Amino acid sequence: MLAHGANGVITPVPQSRFNVHGRLMQKQLFILSQYLLPHHLLSRLIGCIAECRVYWFKNVIIAWFVKRYQVDMSQVLVEDLTAYKNFNAFFTRALKYGARILDQTQGAVLSPTDGVISQLGSIENGRVFQAKGHSFNVLELLGGDLALATPFMGGDFATIYLSPKDYHRVHMPIAGTLRDMIYVPGRIFSVNQTTVKNVPKLFTRNERAICLFDTERGPMAIVLVGAMIVASIETVWAGLVTQPKRELKAFRYDQATQAPIYLEKGAELGRFKLGSTAIVLFSQDQVSWVEKLMTGTLVQMGQCIAFPKA
Repeated sequence: MLAHGANGVITPVPQSRFNVHGRLMQKQLFILSQYLLPHHLLSRLIGCIAECRVYWFKNVIIAWFVKRYQVDMSQVLVEDLTAYKNFNAFFTRALKYGARILDQTQGAVLSPTDGVISQLGSIENGRVFQAKGHSFNVLELLGGDLALATPFMGGDFATIYLSPKDYHRVHMPIAGTLRDMIYVPGRIFSVNQTTVKNVPKLFTRNERAICLFDTERGPMAIVLVGAMIVASIETVWAGLVTQPKRELKAFRYDQATQAPIYLEKGAELGRFKLGSTAIVLFSQDQVSWVEKLMTGTLVQMGQCIAFPKA
C-alpha cells in the first residue's frame, strides 16, 4: 500500500499498521456481536446439536472438535471417539484413573477445574477484580442476597477460565457441606479474554449457579458461570440447573429436614456442557493463594492453589 507524503513523495505504508488496524476492527466487531446476538436462542440450537445421537453426525462433530482444539485423548477414560452417544457425552468426558492427582499437602486448597487463572486476589471494598478497568460487586455476583454476600466481604477469590479443550467437570477445592444453591438467570456473553477485558461486570451479567458450602475454612462459594453456547450447567445433587424457564431460584439445603449433602475434597460437584468459568470465594483471613499463581497461569484440577492463612 502507498501513501502520499506532505512533499508529494509516495511512500509505502508499513503492512504491520494495517494488520494492527485489522485486528482492532475484528475485536470491536466481536464485542459488538456479543451484545446483538440472541444468546439463549443460539445456545438452545447448539444444545440440540450437542445432544444429537445420529451416528455419523455426532462422530464428525467430535472428530472435528478434537482436531480443532487439540484435545489430549491419551488422558481420557474412553479414547474411542465413536463410543460417545453424543457430543455432550464427549465434552463432559471422564479422565483415566491417575490422570489428575489430588495434592495431599495438609490443608491444601485444590483447583476445582482444569483451566487458566483469569484473576485471583482479595475482595476489596466488596468488589472482585475482573480485568484492567473492570470489577464487579460480590453482592451482585451472589444474586443480590446480602446475607449470603456479607461473609465474603474482604475475603479472597480465584477466577478460572475453562477453554474448549479442557476437562469440564468441577470438583471440590476442600471438603464441605452444601448449604445453598441459587440459580441466577442472565445473559450468556462469551467469557474469553476479549470479553473479560471489554464487557463491564461480565460475570454478574451472565447466568450462573451459585453453590455455597460450610467448610473447615468457613463459608466457601463456587460460582459456575454460563457462557455463549453453553448448553447447560449441572450439579451432582440437582442435575440440570439451567432450566428452559429462566427465573431466579433459590434452594436451601436444610439439614433439619433432609440428610446433609457432604462432598469430600476432590469430589465432583458439577459440570459444564461446553466451556465457561468457575469463581471460588472464601471469607476474610482464611486462605493465602500460592505465590506463583498469576493471571495466565495454567492449572489442573487437584493442583494446590492456596493454603490456610496462618
